[in-house]
Amino acid sequence: MSVEVSKIVQGVEPSATLAMSAKAKELKAQGETVYNLSVGEPDFNTPEHICDAAVAAMKAGHTRYTVASGLPELKQAICDDYNARTGLAYKPTQCVVSNGAKHALHNAFFGALNPGDEVVLPAPYWVSYAELIKLSGAKPVIVQTTEADGFKLTPEALLAAITPQTKMLLLCNPSNPTGACYSRDELAALAKIVVEKDLVVVADEIYDHLVYGGCFTSFPTILDGLQDRTIVINGVSKTYAMTGWRIGWLLAPEPFAKKIGGLQSQETSNPCSISQYAALAALRGDQSCVEAMKVEFEKRRNYVTQRIADIPGLSAPAMGGAFYAFINISAHLGRQYNGVQVDTSKDWCLELLQQKKVATVMGSAFGCEGYARASFAASMETLEIAYDRIAEFLA
Repeated sequence: MSVEVSKIVQGVEPSATLAMSAKAKELKAQGETVYNLSVGEPDFNTPEHICDAAVAAMKAGHTRYTVASGLPELKQAICDDYNARTGLAYKPTQCVVSNGAKHALHNAFFGALNPGDEVVLPAPYWVSYAELIKLSGAKPVIVQTTEADGFKLTPEALLAAITPQTKMLLLCNPSNPTGACYSRDELAALAKIVVEKDLVVVADEIYDHLVYGGCFTSFPTILDGLQDRTIVINGVSKTYAMTGWRIGWLLAPEPFAKKIGGLQSQETSNPCSISQYAALAALRGDQSCVEAMKVEFEKRRNYVTQRIADIPGLSAPAMGGAFYAFINISAHLGRQYNGVQVDTSKDWCLELLQQKKVATVMGSAFGCEGYARASFAASMETLEIAYDRIAEFLA
């Protein structure tokens, strides 16, 4: 008998962002120059002092298993950092360090959801959310937001989506893919409903250091009691340009975190020991590298905002955080490009890549047709050429 793929795995959609990035790399391997705006990772190198700490850890022999839920000193550093920035206290026993924030999300869903539970998921949403929820046996309930509302979930829309099966709200702030950043008042309006309807919240705050022209507010700080019903997700990938190091974490009520530590001990054991020591150096070390990267990202955001505004028929909501532009391309669908009919955002992104060698990600992958996500975590030179080519493509 041949090996058959399970029904669960058959239902999993591959990551569209990784798929587009793979197509871009394929063209690059063929000798093409590709301007890649598809990948959600900083283009900076990991700061030197963090790399030095990893080398020092290897030389010191820190190459063995650690506690499954993470190094005690790293968990303490995570809690100290969060406490200092938000004023909300967490203990190391409430922290589980995982193999990236995606793994932490997996743990949160598997630990808190049962088959048949519903999760309110505002769209546009990061491509992996819906698939991870479905893998847990729960059902993502997609709630469409609008460009007019800045792609933010409104209290009215949240209330309308809640049923007796609703267990959880997932909130990404700042948002991937839109860059939307919720104000404290907007979060407070949602928090009241969360408490009233007795929901659990997964607050993905992986872009919390990348907020432009405003102040980031962490969800559980809004109201008393929210800390007991919130699972905060974060990591070092975006803040410290450490995507490949694979260190993320969750902060949660202590009984839940303890069970998740047990789950992880069976799943993967501990995250990479060397990466954990590097993350410890990132959190405990000089933070000027974070500010320097943020200043550069803001400069790029301002440039991209102007370029989009200057191209006829394109628009994008204000990018309050993260490093993505979610571009409305709907006016340019339903037409031909060099003889090729383009009716969907997937068609548009594929033809842009094929004809102009600019890689973006179709809005349909984020649950929002008629848009394309373009990262500005790329050099100014790359952004200038890419947007010149987008303008040529549309013309």
